[in-house]
Amino acid sequence: MLIIHPNGSQPSAKGPSDYFTGTVRVDAPFKGTQDARVSGATVTFEPGARTAWHTHPLGQTLIVTAGSGLVQELGQPARSIKPGDTVWIPPDVKHWHGATATTAMTHIAIAEVLDEKVVDWMEQVSDEQYAQGL
Repeated sequence: MLIIHPNGSQPSAKGPSDYFTGTVRVDAPFKGTQDARVSGATVTFEPGARTAWHTHPLGQTLIVTAGSGLVQELGQPARSIKPGDTVWIPPDVKHWHGATATTAMTHIAIAEVLDEKVVDWMEQVSDEQYAQGL
């Protein structure tokens, strides 16, 4: 049976400080039911906010909807992302993403569950690491 979650029917949540630096808001989280493996949410990062380093067992897709942001794979330079950009992060690639220092960024994040896990969180992105991406 089709399930509709009306806009505004789920409260916004603050991104936990264990996994994020700065002010992050998570809206409209979703996940499949029964055999479906997909899950995700709309995530808004205020200027300077970002995720910790992390991986996804089956990869992650980001769809940037507003603002200006950065995404970085470990060992590679940070890359700019803007509205309309779609980012594919392959399985088990260590990375982070977030807003630029001066502009907020919103994206839809989509990942699949494997063995009841969507993400493996790691250490925070240091201010020095973040500044290198600007």
